[in-house]
Amino acid sequence: MSSSSELACVYAALILHDDGVEITADKISALVKSAKCDVEPFWAGLFAKALEGRNIGDLIANIGSASAAPAAAASGPAAAAAPAEEKKEEKKAAESEESDDDMGFGLFD
Repeated sequence: MSSSSELACVYAALILHDDGVEITADKISALVKSAKCDVEPFWAGLFAKALEGRNIGDLIANIGSASAAPAAAASGPAAAAAPAEEKKEEKKAAESEESDDDMGFGLFD
């Protein structure tokens, strides 16, 4: 669970990134103060250090695929074959469910 201090620093960092401004502890602190949020001083420095040298745009774009990409790359071609097999099984299951839907009689007949 995120605290309001963490969220304030995240939003400040996103604002700085959106404006094309370098993300520093001083700038995060200034934004947080201008928003009248009470944040302990270490949060701004922590976020600035964590985001230092990172491409924020890539972090935002790959937020959902960050954990899946290394696993797929590590297992190689075997991982690529597994999803294809799962899709075939899902398709067969969906077809069998569809055939069960129409049994030749209606609910209110």
